[in-house]
Amino acid sequence: MFTQIKKRDGRVVNFSKDKITRAIFLAAQGVGGSDFATAEQLSDKVINYMLSKMSKDEIPDVEFVQDCVEKILIEDGHAKTAKAYILYRAKRTRYREAKTELMDIVKEILVETSRENANVGNSPSAKMLQIASAASKQYYLNNVIPKEMTKAHLNCDIHIHDLDFYGKTLNCLQIDLTKLMLNGFNTGYGYIRPPKRISSATAQAAIILQSNQNDMFGGQSFPHFDKSMAEIIRSFKEKPSYDEVYQAMEALVYNLNSMHSRAGAQVPFSSINLGTDTSEEGRMVIKAMLMAFDKGLGKGESPIFPNLVFRLKKGINFEKEDPNYDLFRLALKVAGHRMNPTFSFMDSSFNEKFGDEVSYMGCRTRTIANVNGPEVSAGRGNISPVTINLPRIALKAGYGNIDKFYDELDKILYLCKEQLLHRFEVIANLRVKDLPFLMGQKLYIGSENLKEEDKIREAIKNGTLGIGFIGLAETLKALTGKHHGESEESLKLGLEIVEYIRNYCDKTTKETHLNFVCYATPAEGTAGRYVPKDRDIFGLIEGVTDKDFYTNSYHIPVEFNISIFEKIKREGMFHKLCNGGHISYIELPSSVENNIDALEKILKWMAECDIGYAGVNFPIDECRVCGYSGIINEDSCPECGSEDIRRIRRITGYLSTIDRFNDAKKSELKMRVKHS
Repeated sequence: MFTQIKKRDGRVVNFSKDKITRAIFLAAQGVGGSDFATAEQLSDKVINYMLSKMSKDEIPDVEFVQDCVEKILIEDGHAKTAKAYILYRAKRTRYREAKTELMDIVKEILVETSRENANVGNSPSAKMLQIASAASKQYYLNNVIPKEMTKAHLNCDIHIHDLDFYGKTLNCLQIDLTKLMLNGFNTGYGYIRPPKRISSATAQAAIILQSNQNDMFGGQSFPHFDKSMAEIIRSFKEKPSYDEVYQAMEALVYNLNSMHSRAGAQVPFSSINLGTDTSEEGRMVIKAMLMAFDKGLGKGESPIFPNLVFRLKKGINFEKEDPNYDLFRLALKVAGHRMNPTFSFMDSSFNEKFGDEVSYMGCRTRTIANVNGPEVSAGRGNISPVTINLPRIALKAGYGNIDKFYDELDKILYLCKEQLLHRFEVIANLRVKDLPFLMGQKLYIGSENLKEEDKIREAIKNGTLGIGFIGLAETLKALTGKHHGESEESLKLGLEIVEYIRNYCDKTTKETHLNFVCYATPAEGTAGRYVPKDRDIFGLIEGVTDKDFYTNSYHIPVEFNISIFEKIKREGMFHKLCNGGHISYIELPSSVENNIDALEKILKWMAECDIGYAGVNFPIDECRVCGYSGIINEDSCPECGSEDIRRIRRITGYLSTIDRFNDAKKSELKMRVKHS
């Protein structure tokens, strides 16, 4: 009889026949068995078989014992019990592997946080958040998400975004600021009454963004900030002066760059849409916000948040005779200095019918059409996205094999649909009390009549479910040898592919009565995840797997030399297809605050090319010691010699500092060419 056994971690412990008996009995119970005596007889046979293979003085290991159990069960005619035992063993193996992987991840995080999210720092709170995040991801992958979806994610066929929040909450929201301000709200620690001064109003606005960020994993936005604030100002007994409004807006900018959420790990992903209110109060708010953002933080540093989105609309601010044209010109100057605001086009073919209702998140998300309720932005957002590894489908199909490409795309689209439906059902079963600010304070359309114990399905059916894609350029390279920036035929095929995805989303919307949308995925966390896997499978392929990243959604590759106007023209064709969110931007060599006529000309061309949302990029380098701002090509400040340099660039749509970019995005940044 054996007296000891070697565990998987190398420890030697006492051998117990009872453990073998119990394992066999539990497997038998799983398929309807109840004879413990038979389990004991089988365990005797297992030990006898072991003795035939090794002496009783040897120490068997756990794997050998389990192999012997499987063999005896099968040979003795207990096939169902053997299958149950094998499945249980496989499950335990997956659990152990996940646990080991988790410990490795924790070890890495304790050294430095992951750069999957450029808004997360390296503080103790950030480390705790990411450790919890890693454990949560493992839980959902191994216990909640169906196996075929988990496999597709791990194999990099698709990317399930924000896995750590899979069953906890939803993505983002356009917040109806007017309703909260005029009625008051409760953060969980008491009622906050409607503000009586503009300084209180902007302080409350910051608190609202922070409170809701703690209930969600994505961005927070005010869809009509100028109109909301104007209405709030009109509710005051005393009208504030411009100076008071400016001070309040400056305080809001300061708060949104210092007021942390997620247990102190990051500031809220905040966006503010403005530009179309023509009332005296609204104009004052727009001007004050732009001026405060332009002034910057304490030493003149560029604010990272909020992401300002300036709405452009003919008859309001886009032409010289328009009442807010002067504010458009101011927005151009600020964008030419700070890279913000970005610009949204209310007159594009797909936004025009909604007036100035359409609002964007800084990342690019757009939520407007709705099969279950009003087609508005306020009170709605994206529930969750899933992203297709488009280049892999092309690599599987092979050069020129378009039919095979679409056959494989059909399979992946179906998987994405099922994945989003599964996630929707998991989230729909959350209760109002699980999201106390978001649902408890009735921020989401459809939550108005829900009680604390009610499930949130009636609210979130108004949100969107995004099927995203990445790497259209590499996909076209694999299929045709050229991407859509260098070939008209490839451009035509690229449009057909994205239209195919959009049509599938439209069809699925009709079938499910949920808002499925085609989403131009921001390539941040997914930027470098797919390529190493595809390179291992398909090898190093020029223009496809030879970089550390796949190109953002439908964008022209960042390293490709193309004119500003040609890039806008080609990318603009995709905006109307990506109804769940889109963005295009151009790279300039330096600030253009002194040449806003040129910037206006670019935006007018964007409007002609049916762009929905766009931004302008250029380097912003700032010395943290003396406040010098400009392009700093060296490692030290040209004014004071300090090496403490803050380098700001755009990532996915938001601004961030380079030190917070992940490796793939740093690689992409180095390859970006300037457009002329």
